[in-house]
Amino acid sequence: MSVLPASARGSARFHATDALASVPLLPRNAGLSLLHGYRAVISPLYGDVCRYYPSCSAYAVTAVQQHGLVKGSVLAAARIARCHPWAAGGQDDVRPHPAYRYDLTPHGFVVPRRKD
Repeated sequence: MSVLPASARGSARFHATDALASVPLLPRNAGLSLLHGYRAVISPLYGDVCRYYPSCSAYAVTAVQQHGLVKGSVLAAARIARCHPWAAGGQDDVRPHPAYRYDLTPHGFVVPRRKD
């Protein structure tokens, strides 16, 4: 399993006082938990075979973090479609969302940004 890029990890913590503000983030974090499960169980079976950096699964994690579950899934599907034996490969990062307003936990889950 490849390591998540530093941009896909953070140092924020979830606080109980942010529970109501984090309700809109539930679909995004549910998708991230599925991606983390894939990266822990299935991805190691393939080994390090991706032509791109970060790997397609790490790209999907970053895309869902930055753009939400729907748009992030579309970006990840487009990346997987570009990944084939004749692709040149190389560095391919997700473009950051211009109005991203959340923090990331050390495991890559999205939490509301705290003002303190």
